[in-house]
Amino acid sequence: MEFNAPAGKNLFDTAKVVGKATPRIDGPLKTTGTAPYAYERHDVVAGQAYGWIVGSAIAKGRITSMDVEDARNAPGVIAVIAAPETKPVGTSQYNHAPLFGGNEIAHYHQAIACVVAETFEQACAAAHLIRTRYQRSDGDYDLAKAKPDAPLADGDKAPHTQGDFDAAYKAAPVTIDATYHTPDESHAMMEPHATIASWEGEKLTVWTSNQMIQWGKEALGKILGIDPENIRLDSPYIGGGFGGKLFIRADAVLAALASKAARRPVKIALQRPLMFNNTTHRPATIQRIRLGARSDGTITAIAHENWSGNITGTDGENGTAQTPKLYSGDNRMTANYIATLHLPEGNAMRAPGEAAGHLALEVAMDELADALKMCPVELRLRNDPAAQVPGNPKKRFSERNLARCLREGAERFGWSKRKGEPGQVSEGRWLIGMGVAAGYRGAPIRKSAARVRLEQDGMLVVETDMTDIGTGSYTIIAQTAAETMGMPLEKVRVELGDSRFPVSSGSGGQWGAASATAGVYAACVNLRRAVGEKLGFDGDSATFADGNVRAGDRNFALRDAGMLSADGKMTYGDFQKEYDLGTYAGHFCEVAVDRYTGESHIRRLLSVCDAGRILNPLSARSQVIGAMVMSAGAALMEELTVDARFGYFVNHDLAQYEVPVHADIPHQDVVFLDTLDPVMSPIKAKGVGELGICGPGAAVANAIYNATGVRVREYPITLDKYLDRLPQVA
Repeated sequence: MEFNAPAGKNLFDTAKVVGKATPRIDGPLKTTGTAPYAYERHDVVAGQAYGWIVGSAIAKGRITSMDVEDARNAPGVIAVIAAPETKPVGTSQYNHAPLFGGNEIAHYHQAIACVVAETFEQACAAAHLIRTRYQRSDGDYDLAKAKPDAPLADGDKAPHTQGDFDAAYKAAPVTIDATYHTPDESHAMMEPHATIASWEGEKLTVWTSNQMIQWGKEALGKILGIDPENIRLDSPYIGGGFGGKLFIRADAVLAALASKAARRPVKIALQRPLMFNNTTHRPATIQRIRLGARSDGTITAIAHENWSGNITGTDGENGTAQTPKLYSGDNRMTANYIATLHLPEGNAMRAPGEAAGHLALEVAMDELADALKMCPVELRLRNDPAAQVPGNPKKRFSERNLARCLREGAERFGWSKRKGEPGQVSEGRWLIGMGVAAGYRGAPIRKSAARVRLEQDGMLVVETDMTDIGTGSYTIIAQTAAETMGMPLEKVRVELGDSRFPVSSGSGGQWGAASATAGVYAACVNLRRAVGEKLGFDGDSATFADGNVRAGDRNFALRDAGMLSADGKMTYGDFQKEYDLGTYAGHFCEVAVDRYTGESHIRRLLSVCDAGRILNPLSARSQVIGAMVMSAGAALMEELTVDARFGYFVNHDLAQYEVPVHADIPHQDVVFLDTLDPVMSPIKAKGVGELGICGPGAAVANAIYNATGVRVREYPITLDKYLDRLPQVA
């Protein structure tokens, strides 16, 4: 089925299941500990051995010798795979850093060996017997030092310009020129990267933790040099991904190699301390923003330059991604530069680009409002574009309700009580401040397929290789199928994450929910037609409801159709290219800062979101509040500390890499606007999870400024950066 024109009125506009707050189908499995995660698939294949990965102790250079004999002779050891003895594996379009093999070292904790043993403890003990010698090479690990020579990204010959920024900025009566720093960050998801691998002849099965099944199948084939059709990936439950599990990593590669060497199934969970340096992370950024405005707040000039780094000098963290979309301004310039840094691979992390970019742009807007003596909400409203995309006037917005998000959010939050002059509100020893930020995240849509099957017992089974990374895919897919087929939700069973199923969009980029449900809808439409063909009516014009079908003056029970199945795929026509598909939010924060110690506490967070039809308000809210927590963490505590001498992230465990805990986030509220986007898909829904990380951190930063009058432009906003600048205590 091709979606080739904006959706008109359809069955989802009178939905009984879709759009209703519904507890997650997989909730009981999760809360009872019976949802099988990758490392816990004890029953899928017999005779599983345990693997332990050894990581490089240097960041750049080569292995000069590796003695593995003691490890091979240790109790319980079945096999040892050593990088110097192994030809380097291949790569794929989804990976930047080498995953295994050879003597060359590209980054710290690169996998250099794997020990396979009968027990986990034996594998761990034997791995510590491996003795490796290295020859170090010099590397570049400091973004600030690499910044002056960093080239433009994506082969750009010059910055992207519109109008005459330099002249407009020079002529503007009010200007802002500020530079912001965001650090490297880790996904730090609860479930580590983990895989069980087993060979049967030339066929490989991996039970793994991966967000994108088809990508993983294709990539693993290229990496191992085998036909992807000989590979099966199975990943029904994933304990968090956030982009870190979009791509095949060393756990899957080494489990496959180790299984072949051991001639039996091998299971590997990447040790927590290796996850920070061995896998991917969000690259640090340096962002310079210049804004010029008239005295009434109308922005006339916008420039946003972003510097980041990566191991290949490509695919950095583009902090300018949201800037062409959010605010009007006739004269514009954006530029994205990427340095080559010999740190571990940087790659997608929830809302890549926009998450870091909002921490700069939305604080710069606050600084402009302060310079204008204008309400920050009013400044944003005054520069809200009409129908055309400011950075690309040839495109129009499919649906945009940012102004409504800001207005409704301000009213709900009690924004009118905010004092414009910083440091004017206090409660005893606490300085109180409010901050606001707008949010934008693109709403991509991808082709997606599914299979639906009516069983003899009246159940409807949905099969698709879509994944559930804790976001509620099982439930919204079941809701979509139940709605389309007119069945009770409890009569739908959803099976996900197996590469033997039809290829879906996968989970990532905020495209999963809208894409996967559209694919399920396409399959259900084909099943409705198959039912009609078998029973003698037009499936497109019939009404399916309550397990029955009404076609004209005839009525049928759906079970009368017997056992039937249908595949379907949703694809998209070129008409969408005329539009910018996006999601929007107004984020609000209240903080309290101790006037004596500088200790800061978030007291309230509110996000008002415009993301089309909300398929399941309960799970959508969970996604947004989780993303808000991530954004607050980025603002206040999350930071991978780089040792620029030796080229690695020092704080590579959860004891030292700080993330928010319950006490850090006392109260959150989420409001979804009642909007639809007919350009997006027949369901008129968009993704929403990544929107929640785009802006709340900036609202936190702006609230701290409103409380104290101290502006911090280097994240995270820790005490050492502002304690000596707090208002004097009388």
